Amino acid sequence: MSLDLLPEDCFAHIISLTSPGDACRLSSVSLSVHSIANLDSLWVRFLPSDYRQILSRLVHPVVFSSNKELFMRLCCPRLIDGGRKIFSLQKSTCKKCYLLSARELSITWSSYPLYWTWKPLVESRFAEVAELRTICWLEISSTVNTQMLSPKTFYGAYLIVKFAERAYGLDTFPSEVSVQVGNIRSQGQVYLSRNERKKQLPKQLFGLNQVEAFRTRMFQGEKEALFERKDGWVEIELGSFYNDGNDKEVNMSLKEVKGQHLKGGIIVEGIELRPKD
Repeated sequence: MSLDLLPEDCFAHIISLTSPGDACRLSSVSLSVHSIANLDSLWVRFLPSDYRQILSRLVHPVVFSSNKELFMRLCCPRLIDGGRKIFSLQKSTCKKCYLLSARELSITWSSYPLYWTWKPLVESRFAEVAELRTICWLEISSTVNTQMLSPKTFYGAYLIVKFAERAYGLDTFPSEVSVQVGNIRSQGQVYLSRNERKKQLPKQLFGLNQVEAFRTRMFQGEKEALFERKDGWVEIELGSFYNDGNDKEVNMSLKEVKGQHLKGGIIVEGIELRPKD
């Protein structure tokens, strides 16, 4: 059967079941397919259902002439909510990604200049970051609602940091990392070090049935807990979770409160939430 014989809306629906990349590739098949693959009614299906609300939260409005152009623009990270978060779409999956700034996190004693300092950093995407001066109680946490994320999606939570040249005491004891959604929790331990070489302790899973535990382990993987990115920041995997689409709270944290020694020199940009492969 010739593609030209398919009703336009039927063919557009078929394309919408693929991916933005597939839609772009199909647009080169023929002139008729090109026009269908660029329809606003098709590309709106690749946008999140609340995209209008997201547009209203942008710090800098985007200019677009079509839903395809809007999708492409939202794949580039955009400041929202007064510059305290960054939103983007994952181009390959259309899933939502967020980066919560340090100001959106709960950092114990961060309002005391003796312990933490807030300052701009040219490498950061936010107006300011939090740098630990010295403290014995390190605790960083945040809570988000699953409704802000894409449903039916596995997510990873990552603390985004740098280590100052003067960093000290951060890897004397391992820090505890965890992510909890309802009664399902993943947790583990990680040594905070610029050159992280110590073996990471295995993550433990609580409140999971056998199937959920297997799925969570699959998406946690075996990679190192600290990963230096191309942009110079280091990401620390706090854990992973499955967003089933129901209204739940996601609690994420890193803490080292057992050692009574002083530590300092970690620079916190925020926590990133993004879909996992």
